[in-house]
Amino acid sequence: MFNLKPEVVARLERVLSSVEMLLPRAIAPIDWSTCYAANWRRHSFSGYLEAVRVTDTTTLEELLGVDEQKATMLHNTRQFLMGLPANNALLWGSRGTGKSSLVKALMNKFAPEGLRVIQIEKEDLIYLSEIFSAVEHEPYRFILLCDDLTFEVGELSYKMLKSALDGSVYSPPENVLIYVTSNRRHLLPEYESDHIGGKFVRGELQQSEAMEEKVSLSDRFGLWVAFYAFSQDRYIDAVRLCISREARDHKVEIPWTKELEREAIQWSQEKSKRCGRTAYQFSKNYVGKFLLPA
Repeated sequence: MFNLKPEVVARLERVLSSVEMLLPRAIAPIDWSTCYAANWRRHSFSGYLEAVRVTDTTTLEELLGVDEQKATMLHNTRQFLMGLPANNALLWGSRGTGKSSLVKALMNKFAPEGLRVIQIEKEDLIYLSEIFSAVEHEPYRFILLCDDLTFEVGELSYKMLKSALDGSVYSPPENVLIYVTSNRRHLLPEYESDHIGGKFVRGELQQSEAMEEKVSLSDRFGLWVAFYAFSQDRYIDAVRLCISREARDHKVEIPWTKELEREAIQWSQEKSKRCGRTAYQFSKNYVGKFLLPA
């Protein structure tokens, strides 16, 4: 036995504590037979997959005004589940119009058929190869979801995603597909100066090098699925659906009135946005006040 001095013991304890903070936390492997979704959690120099126990219950039938988008993503996801050729997808467009909700609804529909979802933040895209290694031998099909994604020029995670989509050494295994949602079609900010430098070649206008670089990432997605702001009628339909759902969850009846409709329209005007998210937020506010004791 070594007879260490108290100050040496204290120093060793501090060193061990510091090392423990760097090590990944001990976590049991995910049981994908009962877990339908997971998040990638960064820790120190690596990370781990953490099971999501409570997931969004949105169904495809509850998504209004996006029938074409639903059809496109349904076909692509079915192809993927059946082991047929399928594309990585970029769901882009107006905020709050159901991009991420559509992916979650697809999970809810196809989870019994073996579809699973892993959500990853932009900053963690540098760990793509580790995520792929963690699931490539699992007997399930995985959608890797990066939600609300935008980049600035030169970010490392931009290059990692570009490499994965390009089929390089970072390309996903055959049981992983990448779905990304964004408000931007090209995922990078666009400036007026980007268009300077374009030139005509054999009578055809060629994009500037700046624009070529900015579209190079989005071009690597096989599917571009666009989402647009709602018309007022479509927004009111969404409000009625959200009110009905909230009322059902709280086991109450809430009659639809002209006054309720006017309040919903005014809410959207104050938000400066007609979309599913605005309808959902209004329904929460309205039903909450309806149920509040006098």
